[in-house]
Amino acid sequence: MMNAEVRAEITRHASSAKEAHRLVVRAGIVLHASEGKADAEVAGLMRVSARTVGEWRRRFSADPRVDALKDAKRSGRPPQVALATRLEVVKLACNRPDGDKAPFRDVWTQQSLADALLSETGVSLSRSEVRRILHSEGLRPHRVRQWLHSPDPDFAEKVARICDLYLSPPPGAVVLCVDEKPMQALARKHPTRIGPCAVVRREFEYERHGTCALLGGLDVASGDVIGEVVPHRDADALVAYMHGVAARYPDREVHVVWDNLNIHYDGKDARWTEFNRAHGGRFRFVYTPLHASWVNQVEVWFSILERCVLRHGSFSGVPHLADAVLGFIRHWNAVESHPFRWTFRGRFEQTRLVRAA
Repeated sequence: MMNAEVRAEITRHASSAKEAHRLVVRAGIVLHASEGKADAEVAGLMRVSARTVGEWRRRFSADPRVDALKDAKRSGRPPQVALATRLEVVKLACNRPDGDKAPFRDVWTQQSLADALLSETGVSLSRSEVRRILHSEGLRPHRVRQWLHSPDPDFAEKVARICDLYLSPPPGAVVLCVDEKPMQALARKHPTRIGPCAVVRREFEYERHGTCALLGGLDVASGDVIGEVVPHRDADALVAYMHGVAARYPDREVHVVWDNLNIHYDGKDARWTEFNRAHGGRFRFVYTPLHASWVNQVEVWFSILERCVLRHGSFSGVPHLADAVLGFIRHWNAVESHPFRWTFRGRFEQTRLVRAA
């Protein structure tokens, strides 16, 4: 006999469209059996064997609960790898390989872990077993993630100043992000083709036809780019480029944001002091923190140039490359120029900054 509460629960399972099929069948067997129907009749109604009906009738009679309809826990095959061995694999994976455990390895591989385990414990595991252990623990000791810490003690203050320039430049002033991009004139040895599914097929081999550098400046307010391609990235070329910038903004204060490259400083000839004196002291040079040139918005535009022109381009020489880059700059300024929605989310020991420009 089953009480009303259990019957209601079993009836719900028997008529469910979402429960597992085996649970629905077992609930139906119990309901029909509780009505006094014979095993053969219940088997025909539920489309199972009479033996199955008898099995679940006996199980429910011995334990008249809904949980009795579920599969009992099974012991399964005993573990083939001892817990201590699994822990040893995890311990090895969580430490860097050294010369004794994994010679000539900077990161672990499945085989080197298996070899190190054999050397440490005398237990031999296959690479597949090592992979299963690592997977079960969510470990990926072959993966390497790079990061770069800025050692600049004034990191927060410098970033805050640059973000303030982006967000609220002084009235009438120009904020110009300046940097240099080295470039190679690479020519593909064989023509690029379109393959199946419109996949671009490009021959790997290429020829080098020289190098040059792009001196680029991004006007933060308008998104316009001032670019010049020079043979070498040196102080003389940069000073000449900046004289062109001064001519473009003859009567305005200019705040130049750039990184800590040596030619961005005065040097022995006091190049920027003399430059600023020649232009009435209108220039203000703002330096990004050490190892943080990504704060400079022109890097965003350089990435656009890389994707649109350089990465998949084929150039017969430096003049060809220069024409393509300068042509893209003209196109950008005429058609695509826009200020960037640039966001910095910083976490520092004493302050938190979330700035958008």
